Amino acid sequence: MKVIVRILIALLVLAVPALGSAQVLDIEVTGVAQPTPVAVVPFGWEGDAPEMPLDVVKVISDDLLRSGRFAPIDEAKMLQKPTDGADVDFQDWGFVGVEAVVVGKVIQTGANAYTLQFQLFDVFGRRQLVGYRMPASRGTMRGAAHRAADMIYEKLTGIKGVFGTKVAYVTAKQQGEGRLYSLVVSDQDGFNEHTIMESKDPIMSPAWSPDSRQLAYVSFEGSKSSIFVQTLRTGNRFKVSSKPGINGAPSFSPDGRKLVVTLGGIDGNLDIHVLDINSRQTTRLTTHRAIDTEGTWSPDGRYIYFTSDRSGGPQVYRVRATGGSPERVTFEGSYNARPRLSPDGKRMAVVHNDRGNFRIAIMDLERKDLLVLSTGRQDESPSFAPNSDSLIYATRQGRNGVLETVSADGLIRQKMASRAGGDVREPVWSPFPRF
Repeated sequence: MKVIVRILIALLVLAVPALGSAQVLDIEVTGVAQPTPVAVVPFGWEGDAPEMPLDVVKVISDDLLRSGRFAPIDEAKMLQKPTDGADVDFQDWGFVGVEAVVVGKVIQTGANAYTLQFQLFDVFGRRQLVGYRMPASRGTMRGAAHRAADMIYEKLTGIKGVFGTKVAYVTAKQQGEGRLYSLVVSDQDGFNEHTIMESKDPIMSPAWSPDSRQLAYVSFEGSKSSIFVQTLRTGNRFKVSSKPGINGAPSFSPDGRKLVVTLGGIDGNLDIHVLDINSRQTTRLTTHRAIDTEGTWSPDGRYIYFTSDRSGGPQVYRVRATGGSPERVTFEGSYNARPRLSPDGKRMAVVHNDRGNFRIAIMDLERKDLLVLSTGRQDESPSFAPNSDSLIYATRQGRNGVLETVSADGLIRQKMASRAGGDVREPVWSPFPRF
């Protein structure tokens, strides 16, 4: 059984140094060129307490800054600080070089009830672009601020914002002579961490359900690999696969009813299977003597993309979800693994051997060209944002594991490093939330 565990870890996770402790993430934006200057004016506050429950302006400003496309100006440079659109003086904002202005208020409407309202203005066009108000509580105020930032971002760029989404990742901290592994979910900016699962045995390969309400993952409880599905709201979980040998690499189908999984016997030979979550019935899609692993669905549910060494080294193949003969997808380079499709179905992210360095690359599925995005020596676990415009992945910074995001064109990059100095890895970006 120990041999099986070693094989699974080697196949499903690129060789990365041991994890350390990590629970809180810092954000650092780098590589930003000519961002658009905007102003997020301090919001007005109407409530019983001296201050609003959360500095929503900071949340919105930080979101826009981290996108790499905007540069919120410092409050000291603001010639006016209106809280209502009727008081916005476009001439003053044009004078300081601002192209867009956000003003707003937080109004207390009950003991734990608030309204967040904001307006977005085009300075040069001298017109309102967005005006919106939404209810919130103390516990949901940060989420409301992210939603406001999403609407602002989409209006200014034409791209749907992802500030209101989540990220799941694996952490571990030293505990005595062993480690305590954790599956953690946080907002995409690193705040609001929630530990979903803890174990002294390894946890790996988290995967989101299409509605963002569940996570599938692999746990080695009892020194045996098993695949679980866990509901986030309730914490309830159930085992969906614990067959003899290897159970690994789950990925939800677009309709949420099935998982593509990697299964293998005690001989270590691995193949791609489709598992019906309700019936627990599996359908084998590959039967090659080679190692077939890391399956993922195409957004339309027609194909399963996976890693296979049947050509002599790891390359990406695809097979119809209903079965058939696999076809090779990647040809550039000696190593392409861990495929992940963009939600729009236009691109595929892979771990690519770039002159001896394992880096994140994306391939245009129509043109077949490959673009290397990351710059590390040992980058792994790419995952697309739900708007297909960015990716998150795991890399190394010195002796520590960190997460990074990069835009799909490679021009905008941000780093998420643990304040505790530990490691985090295997990030997966959630789908858009369903309100």
